[in-house]
Amino acid sequence: MGNVYLTGAGPGDIELLTLKAARVIKEADVVIYDRLANPDILEMAKNGCEFVYVGKEDGKHIVPQDDINEIIYQNALKHENVVRLKGGDPFVFGRGGEEASYLFDRDIKFEIIPGITSAISGPAYAGIPVTHRGVSASFRVVTGHESPDKKVSQIPWDNFKTDDTIIFLMGLHNLDKISKKLMEIGKAHDYPVAVISKGTTKDQLVVVGTLENIVEKAKNIPTPALIVVGKVVELREQLAWFGN
Repeated sequence: MGNVYLTGAGPGDIELLTLKAARVIKEADVVIYDRLANPDILEMAKNGCEFVYVGKEDGKHIVPQDDINEIIYQNALKHENVVRLKGGDPFVFGRGGEEASYLFDRDIKFEIIPGITSAISGPAYAGIPVTHRGVSASFRVVTGHESPDKKVSQIPWDNFKTDDTIIFLMGLHNLDKISKKLMEIGKAHDYPVAVISKGTTKDQLVVVGTLENIVEKAKNIPTPALIVVGKVVELREQLAWFGN
């Protein structure tokens, strides 16, 4: 049985891939990769390396998570070095914990290789620091994939009232519901919001607005995208650097 490396591919810019991730990719016998991993990373692999695509498109799972778990396991039975390449970081809404647990239950050795999460790097490339002295002393990262009006929600919306910075990942389709929910709990209608599409890549787009108007402003922005809510968004006027 081989070793499985649950590897973060970073947010998109290939130069943000870690040195350790690059090393295991070069040594891999098989790379099991998803939609958000920069495809140029695959060119690092050695000749003869196998590639298995298990991406999840907007609104549908081409390969269900249970099947992905089994694919990783079966490849570990056949190959010495298996890389599971995941966009961002495997433990930040990447289902990496589920995959690691599946391997643990089957006595497969695994290693976690963190990646730079888009929750921090996306805002950074947009000129938005998630914390800033005198503006924001904390930040919260939240899944935006869950609907705010879900019957049983895991999102503690009432706790967001005093948050300095809130970052929603995978939330573009729920932007209207997210904005309304934040205003319902007391956030001002003119509270700053930014939507960052394809962050850290040459196709990056940034739309800035308020909770009241961001849905209209960002209606044509493509996925993948993340949402930043907080006064740190206003710092973009001074700190925007990428693309200048």
